[in-house]
Amino acid sequence: MTLDEIVAKLRAGRGVAHKADIAPMLAALDADNAVMAAGDDCAAIPDGDGYLLFAAEGMVTDLIEAMPWFAGYCSVLVNVSDVCAMGGRPIAVVDVIWSDGVEPAAPVLEGMAAAARQLGVPIVGGHSNARSERTQLAVAILGRAKNLLSSFAARAGEKLLMAVDLRGAFVEPYPYWNAATEAPAQRLRGDLAVLAELAESGLCAAAKDISMAGIAGTAMMLAECSRVGVRIDLDRLPRPADVPLARWLEIFPSFGYLLSVRDEHVDAVIARFQARNIACAQIGEIHGEPSIDLQLGDETRSVWRLDAQPFIVPADRRATRAFEQLAV
Repeated sequence: MTLDEIVAKLRAGRGVAHKADIAPMLAALDADNAVMAAGDDCAAIPDGDGYLLFAAEGMVTDLIEAMPWFAGYCSVLVNVSDVCAMGGRPIAVVDVIWSDGVEPAAPVLEGMAAAARQLGVPIVGGHSNARSERTQLAVAILGRAKNLLSSFAARAGEKLLMAVDLRGAFVEPYPYWNAATEAPAQRLRGDLAVLAELAESGLCAAAKDISMAGIAGTAMMLAECSRVGVRIDLDRLPRPADVPLARWLEIFPSFGYLLSVRDEHVDAVIARFQARNIACAQIGEIHGEPSIDLQLGDETRSVWRLDAQPFIVPADRRATRAFEQLAV
């Protein structure tokens, strides 16, 4: 595909559309009476010498219907990933599940239980309704961080890094890159702990897990929150040799993060991931223009201008993070 075709495909993608729905949802809230985190992977609430992290995820219906066990597994994993992306460690999760009888819920709950055991994160409560028209699932998580990694901390002049576990495969026909379900539990827990270790060491202050919006869409969210721009060099993305670039850009990986890192810390951050056999590379840079740009070879195109069109944050909500509004 040409760079213009890649840009057009990204703009029209389902993941970007899902994230673009966030801005009008936020705009409908009364900003004076509702404290709403807009952009970070978790709400971060000051708590003594650190932060409580609080997040939730809902699973898409088509995945639940096609792969209920995997949907249940992912509901726990994506929440854990959100906590790790904030420099935290997970404490526990709760779930809310609807189903038409108990039987359809069983494989979903089995997948959740498998992930909870593997990741060492207990399911401690929730809500169920077995008299619904179809199966639906949402999961919330509580975590704790000593120091934060945040979507609001990227600064112009820093380097953009991508860390991703390539020891996986696509869950066809979806964009989900699964490097988790067959991984040894201790290895997976250690891999996820790298993010908290980076935050606590001071090597990094800004990160985001690669979500349904894919690599470019996740970079857009990071840039919008930090009020910066991003240039991504597509030739530098760590990816399997047999996966086309256009498809890789849309991945929703079980372990994948974008990090904004000061130049003097780049080598040390990359080394932390490589020590665990996780691919990590500098894929671009943070700049001062409110533009998300993709480079392929000698060509560069803008995917999105944040000064012309908000992505996930309404223009009047860009001034502050949610926890800074709390009276503590």
